[in-house]
Amino acid sequence: MQLILGDHLSATTGGPIHETVYGALHEWDLAHYLAERDLLHREALGQLRHRIHPSAVIHRTALIGDDVVIGRDVVVHEFSSVRKGAVLCDGVRIGFNCEVTAAFLGEGAVLGHRIGVNSALVGARTHLSANVTLAAISMCEDMRRPDRDVVLRTPDGVYRCGTPAFSALIGDDVQTGNSVSLGPGVVVGRGCRIGSGVMLAARTLPAYHAVTAVHATDVSVRLRRPVTARADR
Repeated sequence: MQLILGDHLSATTGGPIHETVYGALHEWDLAHYLAERDLLHREALGQLRHRIHPSAVIHRTALIGDDVVIGRDVVVHEFSSVRKGAVLCDGVRIGFNCEVTAAFLGEGAVLGHRIGVNSALVGARTHLSANVTLAAISMCEDMRRPDRDVVLRTPDGVYRCGTPAFSALIGDDVQTGNSVSLGPGVVVGRGCRIGSGVMLAARTLPAYHAVTAVHATDVSVRLRRPVTARADR
């Protein structure tokens, strides 16, 4: 079984990143890419004249790792960190107090504020709202040394990612509400809408579907009785 990235992510459209191995990312199978990710990233670093494009705007309080690739017109706001071989394609926006680790963000993707993206691939023009977490590691005996390979359920059966650290493959044009938790082992098809409070792991969502949390609509609204002041006796 294969899970081809191009079924979810668009190819880059131009610029320096497009000229590296990341320009053909859409041709890779997910597990194959994850197995070769470190090697591919080292190759891309060697192909770039500027690891951080001169047009990028990075706030002075942001922390940027020495092996990060940042494309044209990227903006990284206050107190965010981008590290461990992350790739921010052209036009990406990283909001306040986000953490992006070992992740690929497609062109024009937007992270709101307080977003955690770990070991993920995020499609072009995707928008993640506040307090969204893409979690990469399954619960195990010692979380400092993860040893459970990430798997996900597909219509064709169980797909094995071949690594203990993978959170999500988020397709192009996906939008989320706030306080969403995805992963480990989630694939979200193009154009999906994920409502606030949703938690998903080890599964795939077909393209152009909407997901909402049950509790988001299961609320009670009632009139409060006013408190009448009582005179002291």
